[in-house]
Amino acid sequence: MADVTEGAQAPDFELETAEGPVRLSDFAGKTLVLYFYPKDDTPGCTREAQDFSALAPEFAAAGATVIGVSKDSVKKHQSFAKKYDLAVRLGADPEGAVIERYGSWVEKSLYGRQYMGIDRSTFLIRDGVIRKIWRKVKVPGHAQQVLDAAKAL
Repeated sequence: MADVTEGAQAPDFELETAEGPVRLSDFAGKTLVLYFYPKDDTPGCTREAQDFSALAPEFAAAGATVIGVSKDSVKKHQSFAKKYDLAVRLGADPEGAVIERYGSWVEKSLYGRQYMGIDRSTFLIRDGVIRKIWRKVKVPGHAQQVLDAAKAL
């Protein structure tokens, strides 16, 4: 796994989205917010996508693009985005390769049972370098924290 720390080069990626493929190189000289979440249309993930969507105009004004990533398919992302009128792009990573590259495929525990799953995490990337990382994200207020950090770059 790549060195995924603040100040390190962001791991390269290519993801399918409803708008076509997106890759790290598309954001050369720009700011990218890449956030990983467990599953479309679940309460926390829906709230997070809605929060980022509500702030989409401010992210755009700050020159930042927001992309949410899960293992869900592009088709599932499209119905999720339509259902909640989301304003953020959603990247499909069904094999989990990008999720793993960013160190967001982790062992989790629920009711004492261990399993592998997606760590709700966010990466603020500028010029291909990771500027800030949030791990084990708590949804309330998170999108605003990320926006504030993006504006401060």
